[in-house]
Formats: sequence, structure tokens, C-alpha cells
Amino acid sequence: MDVGARLIGSVRLPGAVALVEGPPHGAPAGRLALRRGDRLEVYGVAALFADAPGPEAGLPRLEAGAPASEAGLPRPEAVFPAPWPGWDRGVDAVAPDGSFAVFSGQRAVRAVAAGGRVLWEHRHGCWGPVVGHPHTGDEQEVCAGLEHGSVHVSADGRTVRAHVVDADGTEQWVVLDARDGRETARTPLEDSAASGSHQFSLPGDGTVLLCIGMGQDGVLLYGAGGAGEKDGEAGEAVSGVRDLGEDLDRILLDVHPDRPVYLTVEHSCDDLRLHAPDGTVLAGRDASELGEDRCWDYAAGFVDADTVVAAAENGEEEDGPGHWLLDAHSLAILGPVAYPHPATGCVRALGDGTWLTHDRDTDTLSRWGRAEG
Repeated sequence: MDVGARLIGSVRLPGAVALVEGPPHGAPAGRLALRRGDRLEVYGVAALFADAPGPEAGLPRLEAGAPASEAGLPRPEAVFPAPWPGWDRGVDAVAPDGSFAVFSGQRAVRAVAAGGRVLWEHRHGCWGPVVGHPHTGDEQEVCAGLEHGSVHVSADGRTVRAHVVDADGTEQWVVLDARDGRETARTPLEDSAASGSHQFSLPGDGTVLLCIGMGQDGVLLYGAGGAGEKDGEAGEAVSGVRDLGEDLDRILLDVHPDRPVYLTVEHSCDDLRLHAPDGTVLAGRDASELGEDRCWDYAAGFVDADTVVAAAENGEEEDGPGHWLLDAHSLAILGPVAYPHPATGCVRALGDGTWLTHDRDTDTLSRWGRAEG
């Protein structure tokens, strides 16, 4: 049985496809962080869609390759200049109070204030794929390769966890004091050969999750911290890092808005699973239950405390995968989403009862909720 969706609003925001495709940049509660060109912009969700028009506004389609005008576009509530404008691969994070942002660079992690003032920098090896390759000494140099790390700012704003690489190619998960960038702990990730990574933290538990994608070589998933473990002085980490992957090749998709549980999809998209902080599987749902030849996509998340939205496809949809709602406790299938007008492709759940989709033809971001009744 179809589940109806209601449109809350649509807004044109060039580059907003990044908000629904790929891992999100960390942002304060109720906000979205969007990397656009040489800056990281922060938008309040409520403000972004407060006066957003519905489909009756008739937003024109964009010609292929045509740039959208900046006139009339939403204004961000905060802007953080990127330290390395030519590098946009890393997954960055804005502090919970919005006072600073931490950028994951190709050769350094750097914290900056909203005006662009550098607060601190933590140097590391180069993410370029060739170990020991030469550098010019120009900090703006961008080396070959798409490999990158990620950063995460703790809920209390005291610590930063960064996935970095050493000069010899060994990857590390380091803990930094958010005040000055001082390193307080590090864990070598000897099995990792990352193409990229992203991090989330579990609410009410403190566990930080690090998901590392290695292309055709699979996926690694680690956890650190958690309930009952306290940080030392100045946020110094005293808890160990746990391997949560168990060679299962599962991709971290989202964390619950209220409970310490998280959602993963198998690398080949066969099933979704709900996990406890220690990796224990609490529920699962095979894509085969959606119908013949269907598979989950790499996009799913918690709409609210009780509902998950997930993209699924059978390879025949011309406009991209459709969307399904599931029970957030059992992952029981509630039904496919029925939109009042076409909305397909990737989806991003916001945890507040709504989710986002993006229309490439109009470069429009839409916010949806479950229809009444």
C-alpha cells in the first residue's frame, strides 16, 4: 500500500544535490552544511524552507550546463571560507554551536572561524595515491587522486576526530583538542586503504562511528567511545577503537535522531540492517521483499524516531530509484512513497519528520513529510 507524501516546500539552491548525494558535512542540529565553491555554507532547515514555494511556482528547467543565477537565492546563516579552495573532497564539519568549522584537507586538518581566521592546523601526510611523491611547498597545491579523509566534532564541541594518513601511507584515526588542535590520541588503521570516509556520532551514547570506503576492496566500520566511557582532561580520549565491520562490507547510512542505533546497507545493496552501538544486528530487511530484482540504493535514513526512508531500484527506472518507508524499530516495510509530483533519486532524511529530494532539471531542493491520514 502506498504511503502519501506532502510537499513542505521547494527551493532553488545551486549545488544542493550534494545535500542528498554522498555523505553530509557535519552541521549543528536543525542545519545543513553545503560546500559551494570556495566556502562551506550553513543553512537553517526551517528558515531555508520558510517561504519556499511549492510546484505551482513553475520553476523553469535548466538547460544542460547552464549556470543558475545567484539572484534571489537563499542566504546562509553562516559562511566559512575554505582554506584550500581547490580541494573539495574531504568531509568537513561545523561545530555544534556554529562557532567554527573543521576542514579535512589533502595534507592537513584546519579549524577556522566564520570570518576565515585560522584557529589551528594539524598537518598529516598527503592523501595522494602515490606514497612519497614530491610537493612544491605551496599549501594550495592539489595533488592527483580523489582519496580523502573526514572530520567529526563532538557534541560538546571539545574534541575533533579526524581520519588522516601518515607520510608512509598508514591511515590513522586521531583525536584532537578542539581548542588548539593538540593531538590527544591516535589509532592506526592498518587494514585501511581508503578512497574516502565519513563519521557520525550516536545520540545519548557518545559512540563515534567511522565508515571507510575502499572501492572494490570493500568497506570498514569502526566505533570509538560510548556510554560509560568518559573523556579525560581537555577532551583527551581514553576509550578504545572497536572494529564493527567484521568483514561484512556494510556502509554506514545514518544514525537515529534519539536512540543509540544506526543504519547500514550491504555493499552490494542486498539488505538494510539496524544496529546497536556494539554492532549487534537489531533488525534487517532484504531488498527481495520489495519485489523481483529490486535492490536498495546507497541512500536511507531516519525520517523521525519511528520511520526510515530508503531508496530502492530494479535498474529499469528511467528517472532513478523510488523511495520506500520502513518502520524504524523492525525495518518492516510500510510501503512505497507516493509523491504528488515526480520525485526520485537519492534521498536524505532529516530526523525531524521530513526528508529531502533534489531535482536536477531545475536544481531544486524539496522538503517532504508524510501526508496526513
